[in-house]
Amino acid sequence: MIFVVLGILLPFIGTTMGACCVLFMKRELGERMRNALSGFAGGVMVAASVWSLLIPAMNMTAEEISGKLSFLPSATGFLIGVIFLMLLDNVAACLHVNIEKNETTSDKSTMLLLAVTLHNIPEGMAVGIVFAGMLADHAAISLMGAFSVAISIAIQNIPEGAIISMPICAAGYGRKRAFIYGILTGIVEPLGALLTIVLSECLIPIMPYLLSFAAGAMMYVVVEELIPESARGKYSNTGTFGFAVGFVLMMALDVALG
Repeated sequence: MIFVVLGILLPFIGTTMGACCVLFMKRELGERMRNALSGFAGGVMVAASVWSLLIPAMNMTAEEISGKLSFLPSATGFLIGVIFLMLLDNVAACLHVNIEKNETTSDKSTMLLLAVTLHNIPEGMAVGIVFAGMLADHAAISLMGAFSVAISIAIQNIPEGAIISMPICAAGYGRKRAFIYGILTGIVEPLGALLTIVLSECLIPIMPYLLSFAAGAMMYVVVEELIPESARGKYSNTGTFGFAVGFVLMMALDVALG
């Protein structure tokens, strides 16, 4: 249970580490560092999606669905995950439009925090899903496999936490208040993970769909946000190299320790 608690807290810890930057840094993350972190997080999340989510999901269905159709549950869950995040992004986009229309700094900050919080809910659910499968003794899900998903999301949350808290500070809020607002966006992740684990008995029969759903959600974040962020500006090669390092590192950890 200690490992489970640590696992579901890792994404929140990543957000907190990122938000801490506002307390110590005098300016925003440099372009080169931002590209490297975004690329690294993207590589880690892609590797975790493949080795810790999609492959275990297909292994679970291999015994139940014989032949060449065993990929169907994983493919279905993956597409649903992508579509779900797409719809959620549309909600966030509407909030951002409203942010531009608002005149008060207070309203802008509140709506920005709400948009990011909505985006973090599926990430917490993804962590809860893999740990629920591990607790149910699914042979396809190892402890390291579950941790690789949590670690990948935590790494992705580090620059995200910094990107949230620093603009809030620049808007006139104090450093401590910006830090608190930054970590508040990550609270929903352990809560979502815990709720998913509590409901695991109901979710285990559809675990292959849920694992692939989490993979789809993570891949959407990579393609929609992290890769464009890593390729922005004149340091695109730094982002590409960061992606390769993150992918190889997480692949090696998952295979060697899983």
